[in-house]
Amino acid sequence: MNQQSGRSLISMAALFLAGVLLSGQSVAQTEPASAPVISAAEVAEPAAMPATEQPATAPAADLTAAAAQQLVPTHAGMDLSPLGMYQAADWVVKSVMILLLVASLLTWAIGVAKQLQIYSACRRGRRILRALLTADSLADGGENMHAAQGVGLALIHATRHELELSARGPASEAGIKERVQARLERIQASAGRQMNQGTGILATVGSVAPFVGLFGTVWGIMNAFIGIAETKTTNLAVVAPGIAEALLATAIGLVAAIPAVVIYNHFTRAIQGYKALLADISVALLVLISRDLDRQSAGSGAAEYPQAMQQAG
Repeated sequence: MNQQSGRSLISMAALFLAGVLLSGQSVAQTEPASAPVISAAEVAEPAAMPATEQPATAPAADLTAAAAQQLVPTHAGMDLSPLGMYQAADWVVKSVMILLLVASLLTWAIGVAKQLQIYSACRRGRRILRALLTADSLADGGENMHAAQGVGLALIHATRHELELSARGPASEAGIKERVQARLERIQASAGRQMNQGTGILATVGSVAPFVGLFGTVWGIMNAFIGIAETKTTNLAVVAPGIAEALLATAIGLVAAIPAVVIYNHFTRAIQGYKALLADISVALLVLISRDLDRQSAGSGAAEYPQAMQQAG
């Protein structure tokens, strides 16, 4: 009896466990079917929202993109060589650059021409001075002046002309010397003015060119700041090319001014040396005249000296 009751209890427990297992499998099969199934396409492409339900930040994003396109540096592909910056500059800055380049070319042209003029004039003057210093008399010195040219020859001609005029009437030694000296001084002054021609342009370029270049720079920087106000950005890539174009005008102004100042100072010293050479020629002529007058005064008289020199010339 006890064995049968134990077997019945075991069978009842086995039936209970089997029922529990069967109920758990049915629950596991029904739960996945009830869950919503989401496809891969729905995960990759979310459902489009209605126009009225778009987020409020979408127009701001579009404006940001448009502003970013506008803020792209307009000079990104610009040629930053001097020629490229000149072509991209404002018309006022271009005019300043052209004016300064013309002034620079004019400076060098005057420098070359004036250097050749001073060199040839000084060479002729030194030749005449050597001939006068080695001469014993004015007639002796005049014999060596047949190939003479330039202002030195003009000094000799002025001396002979005054002696010819003095020979037409009574003349004293002091009067002849005074009149000859006055003529020689006027010829020296005229030669100095002639030699100074063109140096005024050098002085003007040397003093004005930096300020003209600075004007172009100020104008270009003004345009650069106007561009900053319009683009509302201080990006260096946007501002730097405009400022570089402006500073190019100052650089060209210095290129024109510095050589002009140096050349002007050089010619100032060279012209002073040329004037000193003419003064030496005048003194040599006066020495020869004074020597001849002293020699003639012991003989036939000072009045006969101009006639003798006229015949010797």
